[in-house]
Amino acid sequence: MKILVTGSSGQLGQCIKNIERDYRELHFYFANSKELDITQKQQIQNFFSNKSFDFIINCAAYTNVEQAEKEPKKAFLVNAQGVKNIAEVCKETNMTLVHISTDYVFDGKKKTPYNEDDVTNPINEYGKSKLAGEKYIQEILDKYFIIRTSWLYSEFGHNFFKTILKKLESESQLTITTSEIGTPTNANDLVKFILFLIEVETSDYGVFHYSNLGETTWFDFAKEILKLSGKLDTIKLEKTDNYVIFADRPGYSILSKVKSLQYFNLEILNWKLSLKKLIKN
Repeated sequence: MKILVTGSSGQLGQCIKNIERDYRELHFYFANSKELDITQKQQIQNFFSNKSFDFIINCAAYTNVEQAEKEPKKAFLVNAQGVKNIAEVCKETNMTLVHISTDYVFDGKKKTPYNEDDVTNPINEYGKSKLAGEKYIQEILDKYFIIRTSWLYSEFGHNFFKTILKKLESESQLTITTSEIGTPTNANDLVKFILFLIEVETSDYGVFHYSNLGETTWFDFAKEILKLSGKLDTIKLEKTDNYVIFADRPGYSILSKVKSLQYFNLEILNWKLSLKKLIKN
């Protein structure tokens, strides 16, 4: 089975590269934004003129939530128009699209975990651009998996986990917000879910939620990172419920995994256990 991974230099793409050797029946082609810019229709057509795949895992995305408020056109160009371009080529060539979306398509006003069919209502430009991409996929394709995830981190790329570890080297005090409740998700676990979907060759297409289990705040996430790194006693960690940000964020964005668990009978790790596993390795 041949699989194209777009945006391969990003966090998720690097996680796929890191474990591809464990999936010998799957043959990966990794394309970064220089080789395949999903916003450029002509470049896409040229790329696929002599290549064919069974699946595309679209890891190409504009993910800077704060900057998206200042340059929404760039966010929509990648997360909406770029996704539309990829969906159209999937339609033309009968490829199945696996697309990564976000908990930020919800407004955070619900007090119980969000299901796949809950009403979307993004409150920032990043969330709006990602939802626009989802809608393009659903309008164009029949064979697709949209996987919404949350608070993604790993040993690769730019993420909260790596930012906290870096700050430990130069700062003695950290102030972290308690105003958001979500689920940190190890990108390596998400990759295993994606590749499981591909390997089982299911035709149960649609939207799926995947994150690790449990819930926390950014403050408690940071505290757990310090604890597992043996730095809890050497860094002064303070909480705030009034952290200054440019983009509004949902106050509650827990994703229900009931559908994913029922369909695929998966074991999903609690976020603390997955974090511990990553730090130990």
